[in-house]
Amino acid sequence: MVGNDKMNPSSEAEEEGVKSLLKWAAKYGIEVSESCSSLGLGHCLGVSCFPGAGGRGVAALRPISKGELLLKVPKSALITTDSLLSRNETLSLALKAHPSLSSTQVFTVCLLYEINKGKASPWHPYFLHLPRSYSILAAFGELETQALQVDYAIWAAQKAVTKAKYEWEQAFTLMKELKLKPPLLTFRAWIWATGTISSRTLHIPWDEAGCLCPVGDLFNYAAPTEDPDSFENVENWQNEHAKDDLDIHHSQRLTDGGYEEDVAAYCFYAKINYNVGEQVPSLGFNPIEALSLLSSLVVVTCAYGACNSAVLLSYGTYTNLELLEYYGFLLEDNPNEKVFIPLDLDMHSLSCWPEGSLYIHQNGRPSFALMCALRLWATPPQQRKSIGHLAYSGCPISKGNEIYVMKWIGKKCDALLKEMPTSVEEDKSLVHLIDKMVEYENLGEWVKEASAVFGGEFGDNNILKAAYGVEGDNELTSLVRTKMLIDRWKLAVQWRLMYKTVVARCISYCTDIINSLSTQ
Repeated sequence: MVGNDKMNPSSEAEEEGVKSLLKWAAKYGIEVSESCSSLGLGHCLGVSCFPGAGGRGVAALRPISKGELLLKVPKSALITTDSLLSRNETLSLALKAHPSLSSTQVFTVCLLYEINKGKASPWHPYFLHLPRSYSILAAFGELETQALQVDYAIWAAQKAVTKAKYEWEQAFTLMKELKLKPPLLTFRAWIWATGTISSRTLHIPWDEAGCLCPVGDLFNYAAPTEDPDSFENVENWQNEHAKDDLDIHHSQRLTDGGYEEDVAAYCFYAKINYNVGEQVPSLGFNPIEALSLLSSLVVVTCAYGACNSAVLLSYGTYTNLELLEYYGFLLEDNPNEKVFIPLDLDMHSLSCWPEGSLYIHQNGRPSFALMCALRLWATPPQQRKSIGHLAYSGCPISKGNEIYVMKWIGKKCDALLKEMPTSVEEDKSLVHLIDKMVEYENLGEWVKEASAVFGGEFGDNNILKAAYGVEGDNELTSLVRTKMLIDRWKLAVQWRLMYKTVVARCISYCTDIINSLSTQ
């Protein structure tokens, strides 16, 4: 997992933070389950470091059974539009004059208004430990956007930025009326607040904007683990995948818990069995730098290989581009990844499948719908009506047709890789070079060495201009801004590397199929 939007507080700051958060948690009744606490505090869950698996997360300190209640966060601790409005009459009255704002815009304004209170807010201890920035697509500048290289990804980033600016401008008058402090009126503050809501909210039945769930957002994310390509023949592929390819969105976002009316609390359950030291996954949050809020959550450290896995929660199937858009991170091994390649207009016109179902799986295999569409397209027009039912059922039409389709996909993918400004190996080297940045005394020295190896992205000192191009910033602010920019840029390079890797796998897959059919 990459792109954790981490904070790096000192040990002393962490210790002080834990103390204040423990007091806050006790006040709001956030607690582990009775089955956990019956073993004594500190014997159920722990905050551990999982390098390469989301960073800090929740580890099991004793065996945990599937379906076991892990955590209960009372309604009084949840941050929702209603809970914020109930405490702020001025805010509630001001909102009535702006009925056109969406529920998410309203929640964003309410969150900024609460942040504006500083220590006077009852959630102040929780706010202190939120990430200081997010790497969601809406935060991307021109440099990071163009670094994605792939047209549909660039368009997604541009669309996210445009949408965020539009929503900020719509809400700006209201925020001025509420007399928010100048820093909280900026687009940068809006991106932070929307990033917090986008990456951390959980579903609640009474507000589609969701809720922020302190302590609950300690869990890291785990993608659904079902392998969509573990079938050996076309019939199984057809029966098992036709639904999967078309089921793009899930109506129920949360899969490991939810708000329970009978106990008026958000309850979290173990989705699988966990052994001691395994990490417990997340319901739907960006990997975060949350601290322990309960005395039962003990901070421990796990080196590589020391812990088998994490106690994680899943919040649905997302491609890496979607994870980047909404949560600001990527999964190096995402079973839900979908790579799209350019298709001719007549291919789309012949297909009855939704455009979003015409993709390549992470392992390089074309989707069920893509194969159906291309088989029909590769059939002579005069024969399409008579044998179209075979194509739509997922069955190969003929050996010649199958070879033709595989050759077309292979050539398309090969041409796509050759048209890219950088190769897979160059992107790998660039990611490695970005990781080495900490070894340099200043950014200029690093850019100079990088420019000698990679010309394009470093031409005209693009990195330096993007990092230091804001007037009025002091040195510390510039350093922070530079770190944020580099983090986003690295994510863009990693995304395009993952994209190209899948395209390369598809070429290998098509070649194997062609060779196999040619020998039959």
